Parts: sequence; structure tokens; C-alpha cells
Amino acid sequence: MCYRTRLNAKLEDIEKSFDAYFEEKERYKPSEEINGFAHSPYPVIVDESPGEIQFYSWGLIPFWAKDRKIQKATLNAKVETLDEKPSYRNSVKKRCLVLADGFYEWQWLDPKGKAKQKFVIKPQDQDIFALAGIYSLWNDPETGEELGTYSIVTTEANELMSEIHNTKKRMPIVLREQDRNRWLTNDDYSLFAFPYETNLVASKC
Repeated sequence: MCYRTRLNAKLEDIEKSFDAYFEEKERYKPSEEINGFAHSPYPVIVDESPGEIQFYSWGLIPFWAKDRKIQKATLNAKVETLDEKPSYRNSVKKRCLVLADGFYEWQWLDPKGKAKQKFVIKPQDQDIFALAGIYSLWNDPETGEELGTYSIVTTEANELMSEIHNTKKRMPIVLREQDRNRWLTNDDYSLFAFPYETNLVASKC
């Protein structure tokens, strides 16, 4: 799974990496560790505006939700069941890039997970990269505000991530640089399920 990421790069470097520009530069705050359960605004690029970096809330809220409570259960979406789950069914073709320069996972060192080793993971050939995401635009019934929200799409773990995420053996879909636009525009999301993978490196924290 993927519940914590890092985006600590300079704003200018992010814009250059994605050939896109922040709509609201003042909202970008470099962070060494972002907790998905905080549902904070996070930089993403959505399919309808590939030249803009916008801020969406982590944890997808489907259009039919009455409140934001569902967010804590929608941080990740399994690529194998995207069109089966009611929460994600209407977002299968609403694609986004979730920007990062690292993500975190914990390796269990004992059967019950009382002892854990934290790792930061990133692609071998990308300093700033994109995780595959889906998104939704939700209207808050109380305030009338439109809120953009997203989920990170996960797949079966590759060899490296199976050793690290050694309980559920899942990983976010880390896009190759040349496939970013392909994710945004290709209807067939199954093409990005494992064995699709990017060469990753992991470091102990």
C-alpha cells in the first residue's frame, strides 16, 4: 500500500520535470513526509489540464458521498478491482499523476509487526516522479465547495517491494517517465498492473 510520500523538491524543479506550472505557487510546501490520513492538499496533474499542477486532497470522495468520512478508506485503489468498487467505478477514466520524490514503506521484522524497518523508495532514474492516480470532483453539500480528491492506484509488489512490504505485498504504480502521458490518456488501466514496473531503489530511514 502507499500511505506516506515525500515531496521535498524545489518548486522550479517540479515544474521542469513535468513541463507544467503550479496554479497557486504559494500553496506548495516542501515536505519530507506527507501522511495520507491528514487528507492535506497535494500536488497532482489531472488529465483535463496536463499543463497545470493543482492541489487535490488525498482520499477519493465519490460524487455520491454525503460527507468526507469515506476518505480514510480510499487512499489507495487496487488496479485489479478498479471498475468493481463503487467508490472508484466513476473515476476509472479520470486519471491523474501524483507527484513525489519518494514514498515510504515499513518492513515487518517479526510476525506481528512489533519491530519494523522504515524505507524510502524511489525510481532509479527519476529524481521527481509520478504515481498513478484516479480522481473525483465532489461537491460538499454543506458549503457548496467543489473539492478535488484522489486515490493512488496500487498493484502487486515486484521483487524488491515484496521484500519490504512483506505482509500484504502491494506497491503503488510508479510510472516510467515516458509513460506519464500514457497513463493520463489510455483507457486500459490493466496495462499498468504488475508485471509493469519501474526500476526502484530503497534506502533505510
